Amino acid sequence: MLPDLNRLRVFYLIYSLKSIVAAAGELHITQSAVSQNLRKLEGEIKTKLFTRLHKRLVPTMAGERLFALIAPFMEGLASGIGDIRQAQQTPSGPIRVGAPPEFGRLYFPGIFASFRTVYPDVVFFLKLGDPATLLSMVSDGDLDLAFVDMFPVGGQVSDMFTPFGIEPVIEEEVILACSKEYYFSAVKKNHAFEHLSGLAFIEYQHHAVVVKNWFRHHFGRAPSRLNIVMTVDSIQAVIAGIRHHLGLGVIASHMAWKEISTGEMVPIRTGKTAVINKISLVQLQDKVPTLSERTFLAHFRKEMQVSGMLKHFRRIGR
Repeated sequence: MLPDLNRLRVFYLIYSLKSIVAAAGELHITQSAVSQNLRKLEGEIKTKLFTRLHKRLVPTMAGERLFALIAPFMEGLASGIGDIRQAQQTPSGPIRVGAPPEFGRLYFPGIFASFRTVYPDVVFFLKLGDPATLLSMVSDGDLDLAFVDMFPVGGQVSDMFTPFGIEPVIEEEVILACSKEYYFSAVKKNHAFEHLSGLAFIEYQHHAVVVKNWFRHHFGRAPSRLNIVMTVDSIQAVIAGIRHHLGLGVIASHMAWKEISTGEMVPIRTGKTAVINKISLVQLQDKVPTLSERTFLAHFRKEMQVSGMLKHFRRIGR
């Protein structure tokens, strides 16, 4: 059994101040109460902690060892409590954020940097992952907040989002695109189902779920077979494959906004509206955000506006 923690605190102060009188003053209790706590602690651990020499207390070997054990905890506790109190007055301490891999990698380091120019006592932990991973970490308290893809499945949002408070932040346009060279050499301006389904594709999974879902959205059906020339689990790698004229790939338009705007990358339009993936802020429903979290979220929304970031998310059309 561990000794009584209050008695350990009394011992820590006696040792640090080298005086029962001083410890009593620090604790706002009587000298006899301090002496009684020390005797009970010595009884609990069955050894003397001090040798009483005239009016001085000389630590025994056991007292030295006990102080070495509890001093880091006591000192760390005092420092930590101070940090907690400071965080109630001004943003400070860690903020743990989750985000989709490409979105988080592209935008958050810059947002964190601009936030820290104003609040240098805040530090960040950024976890990049899929919705299931991020939601599990929010649920377990390992993340304070997360920005999560809420890609609709059959027009419905997955049930895994139900225990959380959700605030849509950005609508991400999902398109099928290829390089300008591949467009004129292979697509040839023919956007018909039969022609497109026979071309080369870059995919994220062997089963080509993403490309097939694009076809279902735009044509109401998916090809039974597709010519998948590269499979890779990174949107940046898919974009790189498109740049090298490997074929068609499904991407978020903002990830290649500059190349699309200059015509180097060509989106395939069918007359139907694009698939929309909503990136939403997710937190536990009953969680009360800290001052640091509230201030960061306000900064995030402001940065989205003033930095011009949102222009990358504008629709490129049908």
